[in-house]
Amino acid sequence: MSTLFDYLNWPAIGVAAIAYWVLGSLWYSPAVFAKKWIAYLKIDVNAPGAKKGMGLMLGGSLVLLFIQALAIAIIAERLHIRGAGWMGGLKLGALTGVCFCSTTIGINYLYQKSPMGLFLINAGYSIVGNIIAGIIICMWD
Repeated sequence: MSTLFDYLNWPAIGVAAIAYWVLGSLWYSPAVFAKKWIAYLKIDVNAPGAKKGMGLMLGGSLVLLFIQALAIAIIAERLHIRGAGWMGGLKLGALTGVCFCSTTIGINYLYQKSPMGLFLINAGYSIVGNIIAGIIICMWD
């Protein structure tokens, strides 16, 4: 008797989640988008308590990215594209990143009246992260 999700490649999902998480540390670093992202959010990084709860945020984001990688893996299995190579993963990641992640971010930002630049930074991260996760999942057989 099989168990729920036993058909999934769990190591690939774990690596995809970690790669997505590492992308976030680069994407939101001072070398890339940190300064603009902080300015859009009007965060005072020098305020007392600005870094409070950082461990929970980092750990929580890794758990959420694992769930996202899991969903990408399930879709890849259902579409029979696991093992289809990097191009299949790129297409799946772009599809899920644009159609699910960036649209959800966009809807929230419309109602919050957030700046377009903030949307581009955050949606861009989701799209690129989904592409990376999709490539890892679809290449790993």
